[in-house]
Amino acid sequence: MHKYQELLRDILTAGCDKNGRNGLTRNLFAEQLRFKMSDGFPAVTTKKLHFTSVAAELFFFMSGCSDNKVLQRLGCNIWTANVNSDYWGPKARYEGDLGRIYGVQWRDWRTTDGGSIDQLQNAIDTLRYYPDGRRHIVTAWNPGELGQMALPPCHMQFQLYVTNGRLSLHMCQRSCDMFLGVPFNIASYALLLHLLAQMTDLIANELILTLGDVHIYRNHFDAVKKQLDREPYPLPTLWINPTIRSLEDVDVDKLMTPQDVTSLVRLDNYTHHPAIKAPMSV
Repeated sequence: MHKYQELLRDILTAGCDKNGRNGLTRNLFAEQLRFKMSDGFPAVTTKKLHFTSVAAELFFFMSGCSDNKVLQRLGCNIWTANVNSDYWGPKARYEGDLGRIYGVQWRDWRTTDGGSIDQLQNAIDTLRYYPDGRRHIVTAWNPGELGQMALPPCHMQFQLYVTNGRLSLHMCQRSCDMFLGVPFNIASYALLLHLLAQMTDLIANELILTLGDVHIYRNHFDAVKKQLDREPYPLPTLWINPTIRSLEDVDVDKLMTPQDVTSLVRLDNYTHHPAIKAPMSV
């Protein structure tokens, strides 16, 4: 995770100060991070990553779910502020409704003729039967439905690539909260890469993140400087339950507790510095 630390430092020293939608930030534009899975699982070690929440949210997306109460049942509360925001609250169809966010687009993209496309299942199928294809793409950025989302997608699209039986994933993210959000995004897409590789009998190879507006909120500066004073530990390893072979095996309707999540995936040998708390901007 040295590359992540270096980007934090670059933003602080060379970034441009801007007044964004939800606070003052220091920014750079169009940066890239690359992680080889053979080096270990890219979980930040200079502070504690709540990996169970990472996994719960990813299973939530992969299931096409939009009910925040399901996330809370699994011990993940990262969407609660959004579901209660002044922007979204009046639009919610029911208590806990997050609208047509990430996973809904992944699993139920609406077509103009009234149909539906399961992008994620299609990607898995084509990886199995036509791995050399160049259309293994899943997108969450649906301009026609942005108003039906508690939060427009930050991580907008990912593409999958196979070479010599190894699977790589390239994700594009438009808005990147480098202190709070991006460590979560890195771990989430690394986990997605490993899960898809297992489902398709491939080997997880490389995670590439292309990051658009990378920023640190001004009220996170002290926390970031504290993090930069810490030396990263060796990366942990990921364990995935070998019974996971399809999307049905990570269906959140079958998961009732955080312990159900950790029965499917966990980090082993995860050594980290203490947590560093900072407010989330909504």
